Amino acid sequence: MATAPYSSSKPGRRRGPAPVADLLAGLIGPAARKRGFASTDLFTHWGEIVGAAYRDVTQPERLSWPRRLEDGGEDGFEPATLTVRCEGARALLFQHDAPRILERINAHFGFPAVARLKIVQKPIDRPRIAPAPRLRALSASEEAFVRDATAGIDDEGLRAALSRLGRAIVASSRR
Repeated sequence: MATAPYSSSKPGRRRGPAPVADLLAGLIGPAARKRGFASTDLFTHWGEIVGAAYRDVTQPERLSWPRRLEDGGEDGFEPATLTVRCEGARALLFQHDAPRILERINAHFGFPAVARLKIVQKPIDRPRIAPAPRLRALSASEEAFVRDATAGIDDEGLRAALSRLGRAIVASSRR
């Protein structure tokens, strides 16, 4: 019996690199379930679902499913309400495009999972990205070293890219 390339003797464990999506699902999953999401798909594909116009100014916040009546209630499926966080004046435009966005959300799920969008105006939580550090100026000998290292490359674009990389490496290295 052949073993899978990433299998190990322990069940549930694998050798080698793990896909980032698997790691994020494990970290984000509990928080997503607390807010009514069964999986993190809506978060990870939000930009593709709403498009470039709303990718940076909206964020899914909560998926609210209607309560079922246990005794004598309807057995049928009732779609959820998706609460979307939206910045400023874009909320009005987002509300105008709500029918199209609902269609795209339900197409993503593959069934009519969401019947209504509830839009709340709140600032979007964006991760802070640190600016790139400023690199020191290279000495004449360091410039010559980078130029000599990339001199044998025929492709002009590749040589320019590798020269920039070489300058960055030399400038960031400590003496």
